[in-house]
Amino acid sequence: MKSKLSKNFGTGIVIILLGILISVNAFGNDSSPQETGRRHHGPPPEAYTACEGKNVGDVAEFVNPHGDTVTGTCEQQGNRLVLRPDNPPRRDSHGRGMIDADN
Repeated sequence: MKSKLSKNFGTGIVIILLGILISVNAFGNDSSPQETGRRHHGPPPEAYTACEGKNVGDVAEFVNPHGDTVTGTCEQQGNRLVLRPDNPPRRDSHGRGMIDADN
């Protein structure tokens, strides 16, 4: 009887631990890329909005989340226009943005 009780207790502990692990993984990953330090790849939504109602080659601009005005030219990307910046952010060999020493 004691052996069966120990086995059931051990199984119960394993099930509880698995439930906790699954819960943490399922609900613990709602951070934005800025909060986790990960970068968003591709143009920001503002780059698409800036070219709405414009034609390929038109000049457009938007204000980025850092408060800087980004100017550029509208280009076709798939079935949408997107602003290609005149001065795109510099990237390192891993595709991460680099801090400009002039700023």
